[in-house]
Amino acid sequence: MKRILLSLGLAAVTLFAQAQNTQEAAAAAAAALSAAEDKPEVVEKPRYWTNSIHTNINFGQTYLSQWAAGGYNNVSLAANVDARAHFEKGKTQGTTRLQFDYGFLWSADKPILQTNKDRIYFESKWGYQTPVKNLSYSASLDFKNQFGNNYTYKTPATTTDAEGNVIEPTRKDWRNARVLKSGHLSPAYLNLGIGALWTPAPWFSLNLAPLSGGGVVVTIPELRKTYGMDLKNPDLDPTVGENYNSFRFEFGTQLKIDMAWVINDNFSYSTQFTAFYNYLTPKMEPRMTWDNKVFWKLRKFFALTLSTNLIYDPRVTLTKEDGRQGKGVQFKEFLEFGFTYSISKKM
Repeated sequence: MKRILLSLGLAAVTLFAQAQNTQEAAAAAAAALSAAEDKPEVVEKPRYWTNSIHTNINFGQTYLSQWAAGGYNNVSLAANVDARAHFEKGKTQGTTRLQFDYGFLWSADKPILQTNKDRIYFESKWGYQTPVKNLSYSASLDFKNQFGNNYTYKTPATTTDAEGNVIEPTRKDWRNARVLKSGHLSPAYLNLGIGALWTPAPWFSLNLAPLSGGGVVVTIPELRKTYGMDLKNPDLDPTVGENYNSFRFEFGTQLKIDMAWVINDNFSYSTQFTAFYNYLTPKMEPRMTWDNKVFWKLRKFFALTLSTNLIYDPRVTLTKEDGRQGKGVQFKEFLEFGFTYSISKKM
């Protein structure tokens, strides 16, 4: 009998303990559920900015040994940085872009470094959506410049010694013979425009700014006449660079067309056409530029790049191949292979 009572007592104690544990577990679960209900839901912060940086370093080299067709050993090195920042929130959108290009060339026929690429380009355009689909009010800012001086490298005259032996030109002779063509802030172009931006497709945009003001800066006196700066006084000597103004104000309308096709992660093409018509010189043709770039990524860090730059400025005086001077089309083309690296980030 005692054993039975003892067994029943143990069973009762066990059941009581299990019930108490069950109640405690239920209370803990209820508390956890209540805490979860009171905890605010985490909302992901919206990201309005998309940033990217694309860099290229291109190297070229030519070596000739007893080459019957002729030519010169040469080495070239060029770098490019293309940084973009795009903002989009509600009816407001904007894109800011900064490009740097710089390169030089060494050739055995000219014992000095020659600059073959030098460009700084900054542009920013912002739009606010109108009631019309794909049409926005716009404001844009453009600035073009370069890092340093660029020259035309002419062959210096040779001299002879007392015995009639030809003396080859020195590096100093080559430097003295080169002709300055452009420099930092010589010229530099600044333009601020207000108008309308039309973006009917992601790859196409047209910005028309009928209210555009800005100017041209030429700080180097000997280049002011070449880039069409105004003479300070008609009675002054037109051959002296100091007699020309270093700044020319412009007011007119600017048209800018941008197109970009990204075929895949390895191949893309972009082009930009810009035309500016100056109201202050109504009889003069507009200034136009057309830039193209083809990018082909061959391997993870190596790419082939083809770029062209075309400029027509009716104020710029060019020296043509036959020696005549006048206005004309300026054209530059680069085909380069080298190291490439890109970074993109959303903020």
